Amino acid sequence: MLEMHQICKTFNKGTINEKPALRDLDLYLAPGDFVTVIGGNGAGKSTMLNAVAGVWPVDSGTISINGVDVTAMPEYKRAQFIGRVFQDPMMGTAPDMQIEENMALALRRGKRRGFRWQITRQERELFREELQLLGLGLEDRMTSKVGLLSGGQRQALTLLMASLQQPKLLLLDEHTAALDPATAAKVLELSDRIVAENSLTAMMITHNMTDAIRHGNRLIMMNNGRIVLDISGEEKKRLTKSELLERFAVSAGVQEETDSLILS
Repeated sequence: MLEMHQICKTFNKGTINEKPALRDLDLYLAPGDFVTVIGGNGAGKSTMLNAVAGVWPVDSGTISINGVDVTAMPEYKRAQFIGRVFQDPMMGTAPDMQIEENMALALRRGKRRGFRWQITRQERELFREELQLLGLGLEDRMTSKVGLLSGGQRQALTLLMASLQQPKLLLLDEHTAALDPATAAKVLELSDRIVAENSLTAMMITHNMTDAIRHGNRLIMMNNGRIVLDISGEEKKRLTKSELLERFAVSAGVQEETDSLILS
């Protein structure tokens, strides 16, 4: 589904601020994989995600999504394959537009648009059904402006919008980092359900080791632009936080075994 081969990316190349961010990175996600990605600041997590999304070009290597080489494809063209939820609940929605209008934009993304904007009755019924699944009462507020919603409600809505077209790849970019613990737990539960019910391939970046272990079927850990751990299946199910720290210390060649080693 997703294949990254020998990906390299260096920022400010040839200057005193040169920073290698990705170093010959190889990664393959099979269809249906839900991969959590963890690592400290500067490990390369966000750079890898942005490379997949096409936010910036890579220096070398290839990226394929569902068998299509997207390495040279601009971000707006990759959007046909990708759904994305950002860390900031303010991103991913239009705050001055109604809930149903935002959902219509998401549903029609990448499709040819005519002069008629009107939301059809069938679309409105679909939106109501999807919103009911969130359990937040938004199905009764479809004409409310998104800017009036709480951070958790907006993030849940953004997650729903990102999956409406069942993208080939769903990217979750620390999408619970700005939420309080209770709301974050609800959004993560919703993420699990949407990925499972739609059989999506997903990648979730997080700074929380507990969440990385608890969610998804596979966990990768990055350090210094490389993947240093890749754990899946029954091995991941049995994984503990202390064991994860110990294995990171061995793989990365460091001695400290504290959360600060991985988490900011």
